[in-house]
Parts: sequence; structure tokens; C-alpha cells
Amino acid sequence: MTRDRDRVAVAASAVLAACLVLSPAGSASAAQCLRGANVAGAEFGDTIGKLGTTHFYPTRETLAYLAGKGMNVVRIPFKWERLQPVLYTPFDINELQPLIDSIAIAKSMGFKVILSPHTNARHSGKQIGSRDVPASAFADFWTRLATLYAGDGDIIFLLQNEPDFMDAAFWLPSANAGIAAIRGTGADNMILVPGTIWTSAYHWHAEQPGGSNAQVMNGVVDPLDNYAYDIHQYPDEDFSGTHRTCPAKDTAIEALQRVTDWLEASGKRAILSEFGGTSSPDCLAAIGEIAGFVNDHPDTWIGWTYWAAGDWWGDYPLSIQPAVPGGPDRPQMDALEPYVLGSSGKIPICAA
Repeated sequence: MTRDRDRVAVAASAVLAACLVLSPAGSASAAQCLRGANVAGAEFGDTIGKLGTTHFYPTRETLAYLAGKGMNVVRIPFKWERLQPVLYTPFDINELQPLIDSIAIAKSMGFKVILSPHTNARHSGKQIGSRDVPASAFADFWTRLATLYAGDGDIIFLLQNEPDFMDAAFWLPSANAGIAAIRGTGADNMILVPGTIWTSAYHWHAEQPGGSNAQVMNGVVDPLDNYAYDIHQYPDEDFSGTHRTCPAKDTAIEALQRVTDWLEASGKRAILSEFGGTSSPDCLAAIGEIAGFVNDHPDTWIGWTYWAAGDWWGDYPLSIQPAVPGGPDRPQMDALEPYVLGSSGKIPICAA
């Protein structure tokens, strides 16, 4: 255990040294809009699992494929329990190092990287904010992770993926504890803050005990005001991304418009970090319309990441990964690619 802790410390020191030469993220100036994809794999499998058998971290090949499409951001989902099997303890170097390596590869290709603990606001099945996983444990996790990349403007911290089966009023104190922990390290990186009910645009104004996401999440506290809301929206029949057709495209766009109106009224911004569809013609149309909607609102939306790429998807119906390495693009990539650079051939600027 002592040897593993020493190796974590060495890895952390190396990352911190590299970070010192990078410009801080900050929120004072506009930045290039984000256009990219989720690179899934590190969140696959059982709670702990075995690296290389149940799960893997993004590969150079997949990252190069996305870079070749002009994308400038990747979201990397991973499981909190794998980095930190026991709360309040150092990270497991066997999981930390592959994550660090994938991040370094992505950065070398010009990507910004969204780090996304992908556990639905839980650790080992227990909700953040509960007696088993108090907000202090969540803060400890973020203190350790943010310390590795504090001040690195290429790294964006997403607090959690899709908090579910909890009210926004229950989630907000833990979210603010995570933000405070990140800022306590000196990190001025952008932070992404999800709401509850899978942080869906369709459910953003839905009534909850204690108030809707639209009401409660106005209570986010960030002393640097360098955050954006993390929003998801799928166009299938129940907005889950699990069906073969997309009959709810218009409803999805309407939901995004309501969130846009809310953002404008509150002077805030958001990212659409999950959307996608199958190769069904109505889903392909929806993919383009949703990406186009976000592109058309750069004053409130800082960008999007499609769900999903990743080497192990196989025949997963939403994948934009070629079925075989070097194989033809999937129809979803054909539908999405025109919205990466647009007619100008250059990703535009989004408001800070």
C-alpha cells in the first residue's frame, strides 16, 4: 500500500508540474465552442472489475479518429469506485495511471477533456449526501482529482453523471460541496454541474419536492463563477436513448428551448454532454437538428458531446465508432460531422 501511495504521489507531482506551464481556464474571456463525443469504456462492467477485461480507458486510435473529424473535446466517463474503492483513501494507481495516460494522449491531439465520474451520484450504490456517502466524502474525492489538474485549462470537471432518484434539493448541497472542494485546491478549471432526473432538459422544469432543477439549481455557489450546467437530451420516445426510433425530436428541441430561455433569464450557460440516436432516418435527422440547435445558441450553450464513441461498443445502436478499425463511418457520424466545423470550416467562439 505504501508503495502504491508513493507512485500516486509521483504521478500527481508530474501532472502538477506540467500544469504550471499552462494557462488557467478562467471565465473572463470567450472560448472556442466545444464539439465532440463521449469516449466510453472506463465506466463499463462491474463496480470494480478488471482493467482490460471488464473495462478500458480511451485508446489513441479512437481519439485520433475523433480528432480527424475536427472535434475538440472528449468526455471521459469512469467509475468513482475504481479510482477510490474506499472513501477518504488515496486513488488506486492501477486505475489512475491509465486515466492519466488517456488524458495526456487526448491533450496531445488538441482535445479539451471532460472528466466525468459516471456513477449517477453514487459510490458503490449509495447516494452522495447519504449517511454512507456524505458530502464530505464527495469533497474528498474532488480534492484529490482536482489537485492533479488544477489550473489546466484543457481539463473540465463534471461533478457527476446523471444524478437520479433524488430530489434537486437533496443533490444541491453535495454539488456545492464538490465545487468548494475543487476551488479549495486552487483550481480555476471550468466545472460542469448536473441537475437531477438524469439532468434531462425535458425534466429541467419538472416539479420535485423542494423545487424543480430550474428553481433549485439556481443555488449553485462557485466563487469563481466558472461553471456551466450539464444537460442531456435524447429524442427517442421516453428521452432515455434506449429505443430504435426518435419520435420525440420536436419535443426534445422544445425542451432545449425552455432550458435556453431559462439560461438566458438567469445569465448562465450549459453544455449538452449527451445526445444521440440510432441509424433510423428520424434519429439521424434528430442528431443534426439537436447539434444545430446548440450551435445556433453560442451565448448560452458552450457546446456538445455526442453519446458515444468507444472501441468496445460492437453493435451498440447509438455508436459513432466505426464497426471495425479503419472501416466506414457510421451513419450517425455522417449526420453529425457537418455540425462540427460548419460551413466556415472553423469551430466558432462561444460566450464565457
